[in-house]
Parts: sequence; C-alpha cells; structure tokens
Amino acid sequence: MATLGENLKKIRKAKKMTQKELAQRSGVKQSVISDLETGNAKSTGSILELANALGVTAEELKKGITPNFDNNVVSITSKLLPVLSWVQAGAMTSVEAIDPSEIAEWLPPLSNEDPDDCFYLRVVGISNYPTYQDGDYILVNPSFQVCDLLSEDLIVVRNSTDATFKKLIIESDERKYLQALNPNFQPNIIEFEEGMQLVGLVIDAFRPLGGSRPKRVRKS
Repeated sequence: MATLGENLKKIRKAKKMTQKELAQRSGVKQSVISDLETGNAKSTGSILELANALGVTAEELKKGITPNFDNNVVSITSKLLPVLSWVQAGAMTSVEAIDPSEIAEWLPPLSNEDPDDCFYLRVVGISNYPTYQDGDYILVNPSFQVCDLLSEDLIVVRNSTDATFKKLIIESDERKYLQALNPNFQPNIIEFEEGMQLVGLVIDAFRPLGGSRPKRVRKS
C-alpha cells in the first residue's frame, strides 16, 4: 500500500501543483510538505489542510482511495476556490486583490457551473440560524451588481471593513433592507444604506462533518 507521502506527491502532481503552490493554498509550510513526501515528517497533523487544498478528503489522502484512479491520473477538479475570512471579505475590492498566501484554506466548487471568481465564507454566529449554522460554508458569487438582485436574495455586504450575511428585502426602489433569518436575532433588520457595498450573492452552501446540506440557493 502506498504511503501518505507517496499519495500526497502523486495527487499533487496530478493537480499540476508544485510544493510551493500547495504550501500557498494550504497554509502548510513547503518544508513540511517536502518532509511528508519523503517520509521524513515527524508529524502528520496537516493532513486536513493539505486534503482541502488538493480537493480530496483526508481519508482519500491517507489511504489513496481516490475516485477514478487510473494510470496514475487522478480525476478530480483542478479548480479550487478560496475560503476567505470575514475581514478579507469586508476589506476586499476584488477577489484578485487578495494575496493567495494569505488564504489558509481552498475548497473545490460545489458545481461545475460555479464561476471561477466565486469564494467561500465560513458562517460565524447565529443570525441566520437554523437555516445556516455556525461553521457552515456559504459560496459567494461576486459578479452580481445591486441592480441584478431580487427580493429575498441572500447576500453579503460590507460597510467600511465589516461584512455581513443577510437576506435582502426590496420593498420599493426607495427602500431596501437586510433581514436576519433568525427571528430572535437582534437587530433583526438593518437598512441597506448609502455607503454599503455588495460583496456578492450567496448561491450555495454546505455543512461540513456529515451534516445536512442547505439547499442550493440560486444558480449563478
């Protein structure tokens, strides 16, 4: 049976990724990746981060149980999307403006239709509980403009350097506001005021650790 290091090297090369690129995407030091591949690592505590960056599960990485493995070619998506922090989302002017070395986690898209410039945010807090729980991942498409939005779309907006995830309610051309899905969360309503900027439309979500997956929100 192949070792962890052999699996890691084979999958990394199948993804056409150098050790340096994998280090940037995973947040794991290049020296640690090199030690893992050569069997000189003292610890294997970075498996989850490496698996996420490679678009496989930790179990597949450890045991080499990679789907459609044939003739040393790993059939997995080559596209990975960044997982941004709320600080990064609140401060960004565009996804491209964020230094890849500052991104600690990369995940594959949830659909082949998802645009390349989408990104993930990990939900923090209970403002949209129970539909979206703390720790859920939401997939955000930043290509939408405010004029493209519909009432009850789920969106991420920023005001200064703060980002928030809420449902948009459009009552008229003059009044738009953001509403928490959790009726017990206060403040439940925030006015969509001048100065707020749209970060993107939430188009999908998933719940890690085997939990039920929220339904797809809106196609891109």
